[in-house]
Amino acid sequence: MIRNVVVGVSGGVDSAVSAHLLAERGFNVLGVFMRNWDEVDEMGRCSGEADLKDAEWACRQLGVELRQVNYVREYWTAVFSQFLDDYQLGLTPNPDILCNRHIKFDLFHKHALENLGYDAVATGHYARNSLGNFLEGIASNNEARLLIPADTFKDQTFFLAGIPQKALQRTMFPLGDFQKSQVKELAKKIGLQRLANKKESTGICFVGKRNFKDFIQEYITSKTGPFLDIDSGAVVGHHEGIHQWTVGQRCRLSSFLQPYFVARKEAASNTIYVAAGHNHPALLSTHIDVDPPNWLCSKSQRILADTGSLSCRFRFQHTKPLVGCHLRLSPENSFHVELEAPLRAITPGQYAVFYSDTACLGSARILSANPLKKHAQTQQAQAANLVS
Repeated sequence: MIRNVVVGVSGGVDSAVSAHLLAERGFNVLGVFMRNWDEVDEMGRCSGEADLKDAEWACRQLGVELRQVNYVREYWTAVFSQFLDDYQLGLTPNPDILCNRHIKFDLFHKHALENLGYDAVATGHYARNSLGNFLEGIASNNEARLLIPADTFKDQTFFLAGIPQKALQRTMFPLGDFQKSQVKELAKKIGLQRLANKKESTGICFVGKRNFKDFIQEYITSKTGPFLDIDSGAVVGHHEGIHQWTVGQRCRLSSFLQPYFVARKEAASNTIYVAAGHNHPALLSTHIDVDPPNWLCSKSQRILADTGSLSCRFRFQHTKPLVGCHLRLSPENSFHVELEAPLRAITPGQYAVFYSDTACLGSARILSANPLKKHAQTQQAQAANLVS
């Protein structure tokens, strides 16, 4: 039976209300604040200090003990260094998924259960657990599934798609059945109006309010290279580093009839291929190659292993609608995604996240996306070879 629960307290309203809901249900609750980044911003302020003060204040209001744990070194190694390496290779990483996988649901989760000896971990994420948002069904010994929350607009399962399945077995999501508006109203009722009115943090945590190009230049040296028209091969401009651009981004090159957008980046030659027009075929893809998936549903994993194909739903950006897809496993054990409709600017380094109608099934890192134009040419070449 679960009695003792560690809740990750961030200084925001969601984790604070989660702690309240746990205490209200009679759990012995310990709040833990994770320090993952300690650099100051351009104004000389460290947002982590302000968040810690809010976390301390909230826990005093709730009568919950708060402790701290420092993962600055581990975050730098597992998340930020990988982030920089990927950008230098022309990829666009997702540090939120990496942080959840390596820090929050690995190091922190193990610290709570193994070092502190608590029974479970709770977070303020908008997600649901098939064993119950408070693990009411843990005695069943069933596999925990990551379910879509009641608030589909705030749905954070996308960012949780890379966590270990073992961690999900002992994770509570107290806000799974709440709308964000209900969480803020409850916060006001229990004396946490200060957090209810606090502006939500968005974007990459360690970038803060800084311009991304200015931030990344502090860590990666600029290197001038060409913008090449993907159709003609003509040089249409120059950039100051492939790390400053991502697929689908408008280049703002002047004196052209149509705006140019980044279609592909080539790290070896420091070249960015650009396409004229927002929906140029080079920006649209239906065929994607991915790394081996991180599975949160063993049934889906078995279906793919047994049949070589899994029909499910796909997204690579958490705010975008889900698209039907077929995940295929080749005889060479490579993984390939075929979308039922083309999507724009599918970006290597980002994550393909797979869903059923009600659950997040897992995720896989995107290796490459084949543009519509290139895929059509490949099919034509294959057909010609068959005829000859």
